[in-house]
Amino acid sequence: MKTTLRASILSSLLLLGACSAPEASGLTEEELDALDPNGHRLVSTTVALTEMTDALDIDLIGQPSSYKTLPKRYEGVPEVGNPMSPDMELVLALQPKRLLSVETLRYDLEDVFEKAGVDTHYANLKSIDRMLEEIDALGETYDRDERAKALRAQFEDVLSRIETAVEGKEKPRVLILMGVPGSYLIATEQSYIGDLVRLAGGENVFADETVDYIAANTEFMQQTNPDIILRAAHGMPNEVVDMFDEEFRTNDIWHHFDAVKNERVYDLEERIFGMTASLAAEEALETMYRYLYEEELR
Repeated sequence: MKTTLRASILSSLLLLGACSAPEASGLTEEELDALDPNGHRLVSTTVALTEMTDALDIDLIGQPSSYKTLPKRYEGVPEVGNPMSPDMELVLALQPKRLLSVETLRYDLEDVFEKAGVDTHYANLKSIDRMLEEIDALGETYDRDERAKALRAQFEDVLSRIETAVEGKEKPRVLILMGVPGSYLIATEQSYIGDLVRLAGGENVFADETVDYIAANTEFMQQTNPDIILRAAHGMPNEVVDMFDEEFRTNDIWHHFDAVKNERVYDLEERIFGMTASLAAEEALETMYRYLYEEELR
């Protein structure tokens, strides 16, 4: 579909955004079909899911608003707002048959979506295995099984190479810090980045927890004496890195960690190390292996 037509539809949506009822949107069946010739009328509300539908060659009639670069194939597709607070007037104006969100946002959004009467699927992206299951399900639902199998094969190849590479090696012990502007938590093995550490051949020093994140206590963390410290950022990554740098510079206790003494502290780039799994996980696994074993994955 031509970008000009998509832009025209977006302009109509912005002008008619106050119309909450689908029938009042002013969009014709022709315009809606132009957005999605297959008639799926699918709206993705997160970047990770939008990248997955792109890789599976699935059309969208709505995509999230983000500072991140979205797939080129969706250029001109209407944006429906922040993943954590979609603009429901714009969503309803698109008359979607289904909305895609993520399980980690279900608590915040489920009531909103239910009141709007929108069929919503909450994808579980808390681990690579879960993400691959979601890709398989999308492939089956939208007749993209072969593409889904190809994506799964890419990840299985990386995991197989890691399994071979780490065989017989002693697992490095890892502490993961998840930072947000002004504070940070410990990421356990239950978190997505914890899953990456496990799959890349590392041992999380907080592997026995039942929740994704726990409160940080530097004295308790020092007792675990990890070989490696990973610092991840969620939202405003530059500010979070500055926060970590200040904390490690001014809090003397960090100077007693072997990981700090041995310069085994790594900042994880938010582009590939998000809060949930994404297609960037392939690059994330290779990068994680390099951090853990100080060599490239072959």
